[in-house]
Amino acid sequence: MVQDYSYPTESFLLLGKVAKAHGMRGEVKIFPFSGQPENIRTYRELVLVNSTGDLSPPLAILGCRVQGKVAITSLDSITSRNKAEDIEGMGVLLAKANLPELGENEFYWHQYIGKTVRDLKDRRIGKIEAIFPSGSQDIMVINSGTEEILVPISKTIVIKESSEEITIDPPPGLLELYTNYSSGRDD
Repeated sequence: MVQDYSYPTESFLLLGKVAKAHGMRGEVKIFPFSGQPENIRTYRELVLVNSTGDLSPPLAILGCRVQGKVAITSLDSITSRNKAEDIEGMGVLLAKANLPELGENEFYWHQYIGKTVRDLKDRRIGKIEAIFPSGSQDIMVINSGTEEILVPISKTIVIKESSEEITIDPPPGLLELYTNYSSGRDD
C-alpha cells in the first residue's frame, strides 16, 4: 500500500519507502512501490521525505543489492545503524530530472496517471488513477466515476496516446466485467 507523503510532485517521483535498517553500517532496506527493487541500482542519488513533507538533501547511492522485494542500499551520510533507524518509514524520492532515458515504446507510470481513457468509439471510460505490476504486464486502474476498472497495458489494448488521453481497444467482455459498458461489437 502506497503511503501518503507530501512532496513537490512536479519535481519528484515517489519510488518507495525505507522499510527498515539493515546491519550495523547504515544500510537500509528500500521497499519500491513498483515491485522492481532492481531499478534502485540504476539511480545515482535519492531524496528522502518524512511524514511532514521535509526533504533531505540528495543522498548518493554508494551501493545497492536486491534481496527479495527490497533493495538493500547504502546511502551517503547514513553511516550507522542509529542513522539508518532514524530514516525508517521515510518516503524515497527520485528527482524527475534524474530519470533514465526510455527506449522506444517505453513509458514511466507517472506519465499515465491522470490521463483520460477512451474506447475506439471515443466513449469516455474514466481516468487512470494508479498502475501496478502483475507478472508479464502492468495493469492500469481506471476510475470511471462509479467503478474501478482494471485494464492490462499491452500493445494490443493501448492503441493511441496523447498528452491528455489514451485510447484503448479492450478485449470483448473486459469492461463489461466492471460496468454496464457495451462495446457495440458483433464479435
